[in-house]
Amino acid sequence: MANMVSIESKPAEGASAAPPQAPPQQSPASVQGLQVTDRAIKRIRVAMAKEGVSPEEGGLRLGVLGGGCSGLSYSIKFDTRPRERDRIYDFDGVRVFVDPKSFLYLHGMTLDYEETLMRQGFNFINPNSKHSCGCGSSFS
Repeated sequence: MANMVSIESKPAEGASAAPPQAPPQQSPASVQGLQVTDRAIKRIRVAMAKEGVSPEEGGLRLGVLGGGCSGLSYSIKFDTRPRERDRIYDFDGVRVFVDPKSFLYLHGMTLDYEETLMRQGFNFINPNSKHSCGCGSSFS
Protein backbone atom coordinates (compact mmCIF):
# COMPACT_ATOMS: atom_id res chain seq x y z
CA MET A 1 0.00 0.00 0.00
CA ALA A 2 1.50 3.31 -1.04
CA ASN A 3 1.77 6.14 1.47
CA MET A 4 -0.41 9.01 0.39
CA VAL A 5 -0.74 12.32 2.20
CA SER A 6 -4.00 14.18 1.85
CA ILE A 7 -5.04 17.38 3.49
CA GLU A 8 -8.58 18.02 4.62
CA SER A 9 -10.31 21.08 6.00
CA LYS A 10 -13.16 20.70 8.43
CA PRO A 11 -15.17 23.90 9.02
CA ALA A 12 -16.35 24.86 12.48
CA GLU A 13 -19.84 23.81 13.47
CA GLY A 14 -22.41 26.55 14.10
CA ALA A 15 -21.69 30.24 14.15
CA SER A 16 -19.02 30.33 16.84
CA ALA A 17 -15.42 29.41 16.09
CA ALA A 18 -14.58 27.56 19.30
CA PRO A 19 -11.24 25.72 19.26
CA PRO A 20 -11.65 22.09 18.17
CA GLN A 21 -11.45 19.41 20.82
CA ALA A 22 -9.34 16.33 20.18
CA PRO A 23 -10.58 12.88 21.15
CA PRO A 24 -9.75 11.95 24.78
CA GLN A 25 -6.90 9.61 23.75
CA GLN A 26 -5.30 12.45 21.81
CA SER A 27 -3.95 15.25 23.97
CA PRO A 28 -2.98 17.93 21.42
CA ALA A 29 0.02 20.05 22.16
CA SER A 30 -1.11 23.67 21.98
CA VAL A 31 1.17 26.65 21.60
CA GLN A 32 -0.23 30.16 21.02
CA GLY A 33 -3.25 29.17 18.96
CA LEU A 34 -1.80 26.26 16.97
CA GLN A 35 -2.35 22.64 17.98
CA VAL A 36 -0.70 19.42 16.81
CA THR A 37 -2.00 16.07 18.03
CA ASP A 38 0.26 13.34 19.37
CA ARG A 39 -0.47 11.20 16.29
CA ALA A 40 0.63 14.05 14.01
CA ILE A 41 3.80 14.68 16.02
CA LYS A 42 4.78 11.00 15.77
CA ARG A 43 4.14 10.92 12.01
CA ILE A 44 6.06 14.18 11.44
CA ARG A 45 9.07 12.72 13.31
CA VAL A 46 9.02 9.58 11.14
CA ALA A 47 8.73 11.58 7.92
CA MET A 48 11.48 14.05 8.94
CA ALA A 49 13.87 11.17 9.64
CA LYS A 50 12.99 9.56 6.31
CA GLU A 51 13.57 12.85 4.45
CA GLY A 52 16.81 13.59 6.34
CA VAL A 53 15.51 16.84 7.88
CA SER A 54 17.36 17.78 11.07
CA PRO A 55 14.95 18.43 13.98
CA GLU A 56 17.43 20.91 15.46
CA GLU A 57 17.53 23.13 12.35
CA GLY A 58 14.59 22.14 10.17
CA GLY A 59 10.92 21.56 10.67
CA LEU A 60 7.48 21.29 9.15
CA ARG A 61 6.21 24.32 7.24
CA LEU A 62 2.46 24.91 7.30
CA GLY A 63 1.02 27.51 4.98
CA VAL A 64 -1.89 28.80 2.97
CA LEU A 65 -1.69 29.55 -0.75
CA GLY A 66 -4.13 31.28 -3.07
CA GLY A 67 -5.91 28.94 -5.45
CA GLY A 68 -7.81 25.70 -5.35
CA CYS A 69 -11.50 24.98 -5.75
CA SER A 70 -12.59 27.17 -2.82
CA GLY A 71 -10.06 30.00 -3.12
CA LEU A 72 -7.32 28.96 -0.68
CA SER A 73 -5.23 25.79 -0.38
CA TYR A 74 -3.23 24.35 2.48
CA SER A 75 0.49 23.82 2.04
CA ILE A 76 2.52 21.33 4.07
CA LYS A 77 6.20 20.59 3.46
CA PHE A 78 9.54 20.24 5.20
CA ASP A 79 11.97 23.12 5.39
CA THR A 80 15.63 23.05 6.39
CA ARG A 81 15.35 26.25 8.43
CA PRO A 82 12.83 28.94 9.36
CA ARG A 83 12.52 32.15 7.38
CA GLU A 84 13.13 35.59 8.86
CA ARG A 85 9.52 36.48 9.80
CA ASP A 86 8.22 32.97 10.56
CA ARG A 87 6.45 32.05 13.75
CA ILE A 88 8.33 29.05 15.16
CA TYR A 89 6.49 26.55 17.32
CA ASP A 90 7.94 23.60 19.18
CA PHE A 91 5.75 20.57 19.83
CA ASP A 92 7.70 18.04 21.88
CA GLY A 93 10.87 18.57 19.82
CA VAL A 94 9.10 18.96 16.45
CA ARG A 95 9.40 22.47 15.06
CA VAL A 96 6.59 23.97 12.98
CA PHE A 97 7.12 27.10 10.87
CA VAL A 98 4.26 29.40 9.85
CA ASP A 99 4.69 32.59 7.83
CA PRO A 100 2.80 35.71 9.06
CA LYS A 101 0.25 35.74 6.21
CA SER A 102 -0.64 32.07 6.64
CA PHE A 103 -0.95 32.51 10.40
CA LEU A 104 -3.99 34.74 9.85
CA TYR A 105 -5.81 31.70 8.40
CA LEU A 106 -4.22 28.97 10.56
CA HIS A 107 -4.57 30.56 14.02
CA GLY A 108 -6.65 28.22 16.18
CA MET A 109 -6.35 25.20 13.91
CA THR A 110 -5.36 21.65 14.82
CA LEU A 111 -3.11 19.46 12.70
CA ASP A 112 -4.05 15.80 13.11
CA TYR A 113 -2.95 12.59 11.43
CA GLU A 114 -5.39 9.88 10.45
CA GLU A 115 -4.53 6.33 9.46
CA THR A 116 -7.42 4.03 8.55
CA LEU A 117 -8.03 1.30 6.01
CA MET A 118 -9.55 3.87 3.64
CA ARG A 119 -7.11 6.74 3.96
CA GLN A 120 -3.89 7.93 5.51
CA GLY A 121 -2.81 11.54 5.89
CA PHE A 122 -2.79 14.84 7.72
CA ASN A 123 -5.98 16.75 8.45
CA PHE A 124 -6.21 20.48 8.98
CA ILE A 125 -9.07 21.01 11.44
CA ASN A 126 -9.58 24.72 11.01
CA PRO A 127 -12.28 26.73 12.80
CA ASN A 128 -11.53 29.66 10.44
CA SER A 129 -12.66 27.63 7.42
CA LYS A 130 -16.18 28.52 6.37
CA HIS A 131 -16.35 26.24 3.32
CA SER A 132 -14.28 23.40 1.90
CA CYS A 133 -14.60 21.47 -1.32
CA GLY A 134 -14.58 17.77 -2.07
CA CYS A 135 -10.86 17.62 -2.83
CA GLY A 136 -10.13 18.22 0.87
CA SER A 137 -7.17 20.56 0.33
CA SER A 138 -9.05 23.74 -0.53
CA PHE A 139 -11.07 26.06 1.71
CA SER A 140 -12.44 29.59 2.06
